[in-house]
Amino acid sequence: MRNLKMTSVLIFSLLLVCGVQAADLKVGFVDAERVNRESAPADEASKRLEKEFQPRVSEIQRREGQIKSAQAQFEKDALTMSENDRRSREQEMSRQIVDLQRLQREFQEDLNLRRNQELGGLLERANKIIRQIAESEKYDLILQEAVYRSPRIDITDRVLKALAGGK
Repeated sequence: MRNLKMTSVLIFSLLLVCGVQAADLKVGFVDAERVNRESAPADEASKRLEKEFQPRVSEIQRREGQIKSAQAQFEKDALTMSENDRRSREQEMSRQIVDLQRLQREFQEDLNLRRNQELGGLLERANKIIRQIAESEKYDLILQEAVYRSPRIDITDRVLKALAGGK
């Protein structure tokens, strides 16, 4: 992120130093976070991920419910249980909790991996559209990160429309 900012500033500075006047330079800006958040393909990807991971979410919720039930029953029965039974049930609940935590961790890792795959495809499509806009409208520079940008140079809406149109 920092390298991108530094590169952008360096390119812009070099263009100015080389004598390119601001009137001759056509600059655009695309809000990449907004594209990831608001584009039609991002919504579709989100729905696909939700559908793909729903069985695992349900399984995790089911196991959480079982553990809570077992803990409530254990607390209820703990006073009347023998020391060996109490220790045995505590170990069993600990094992179930560790298994649940492992399942949650694996779920999160898999979800992050799939989300990154989906966003990578979206980014690739968005970059292709950005290049097409840049070439067709003769932009000299299109930035995706900036400390400040004028709404006048923001072409994010055009990119979102193009993504929604499947171009």
